[in-house]
Amino acid sequence: MIRFRIKELIAKREYALGRRLTMGEVADAAGMHRMTLSKMINQPGYNTSTDNLDRLCRYFGCPIEALITFGTDEEVAHG
Repeated sequence: MIRFRIKELIAKREYALGRRLTMGEVADAAGMHRMTLSKMINQPGYNTSTDNLDRLCRYFGCPIEALITFGTDEEVAHG
């Protein structure tokens, strides 16, 4: 199962900025809908478009492998 590492990337960005970020703020800056971002973060196995992956990679300034990981369903469920 593919797992999005968005929470981890948001935490790193918050640390670098020295302040909290809202999902709405991240979604707006990335050019995507807040609900889509929420689903990517909270729904295991959520299916999104490559456009959204591209937007998030651009926002975080990271390669795709920093945004997503692959593991068995059991590995993903346990973090």
